[in-house]
Amino acid sequence: MSEPQSLAGMLGATALFGGLAPDVLAACAEPFRTTSYGQGQMLFNRGDAGDRLLLVGEGRVRLAVTTEDGRELSVRHAVKGDLLGEIAALDGGTRSADAVAITPVIAHVLTRGSLLHLIERHPAIATGAIALLCRRLRETTDQMEGIALFSIEVRLARFLLMGLAGREAPAGKRIPLDMAMSQGELAQLLGASRPKVNAALGALEQAGAIKRTSDRIFCDPALLAGLAGVADA
Repeated sequence: MSEPQSLAGMLGATALFGGLAPDVLAACAEPFRTTSYGQGQMLFNRGDAGDRLLLVGEGRVRLAVTTEDGRELSVRHAVKGDLLGEIAALDGGTRSADAVAITPVIAHVLTRGSLLHLIERHPAIATGAIALLCRRLRETTDQMEGIALFSIEVRLARFLLMGLAGREAPAGKRIPLDMAMSQGELAQLLGASRPKVNAALGALEQAGAIKRTSDRIFCDPALLAGLAGVADA
């Protein structure tokens, strides 16, 4: 598959461009430009002008908010197929968070001017923008609710279920989940300290919901769902 075809396919899986016809997706992919970032490099800073959006092609990006005294809260991690900076690119405002490459990153970049031109030519993208913004609002609300109302064990169980994305385990077996992040990164995403996350992992393991190896976590979705207080995954 060629790069333009691959890019069009990734765009079709996003909330912003999803649902567009294949020929329209191909046209939307044309103005994107590919760039790369080294590990630790900033893609953009909080307060920067929202002059472009990015689609992650490879790697992992952390979006975080840092206070004046140096405290940091990770908002989310973006991986292959995720959009970054779309809100500021849509409204022309400033960036609401810092974005830093946790690993080497390849990103496809679309300027705000090109985005607005695409919306004019293909009004269906505006409907996708509404869906995208609603999804972001729900995700933010869920994250705030989790930090404020639920124990670290419940927050961790829910985070792992999100990572499983509805995958079903064969009878009597667990599903492997590659976390691709340190406990420190996980702690920031969950709004907790690293020791508390480690203790929560131990509690879930003791309950039989997970089993840890050096690089993976093997999850039992049904047990995680019970601990998380949600319907079976």
